[in-house]
Amino acid sequence: MKDLTKIKLFAMDVDGTLTDGNIYMGNDGELCKAFNVKDGLGIKLLKDSGIVPAIITGRTSKIVENRCKELHIEELYQGVKNKAATLTALMEKYHLDASEVAYIGDDMNDLSAIKTAGITFAPADCGKALRPYIDIILTKPAGQAPVREAVDMILEGRYDFSNFLDL
Repeated sequence: MKDLTKIKLFAMDVDGTLTDGNIYMGNDGELCKAFNVKDGLGIKLLKDSGIVPAIITGRTSKIVENRCKELHIEELYQGVKNKAATLTALMEKYHLDASEVAYIGDDMNDLSAIKTAGITFAPADCGKALRPYIDIILTKPAGQAPVREAVDMILEGRYDFSNFLDL
């Protein structure tokens, strides 16, 4: 198993990872997506631990922009065709090598970023063709808090959860 304690940047895909992959469309063409609150808290825990969360997604959505504002995610990249180039630019910005970078994605459009990151995660229901490239296949499927599961693994032994206890 790779050393998760080195992680300083955690990059995430959106559709099929932070969401269930479904896109809900109303009669007027308005799109809706559902995000899991457990993933949101996990992202806040990352930030509290000094780990930079980043979103790299191929689609462009005001919904994702709003969610990132809510979670104070500064590194948001939408409409990305080459996820590896974006991830590499982030690594350069923060002076990181691959061993300090984790990525979670669900399908072949994430493969370039997966090959760039030092540690990779995927939801339980990720694409079959992606599985050989993933370090850790999570137990949670898309939209059911796979990001939180990965965050818990990364923060194990690094984060003092006692500040959440009611004493």
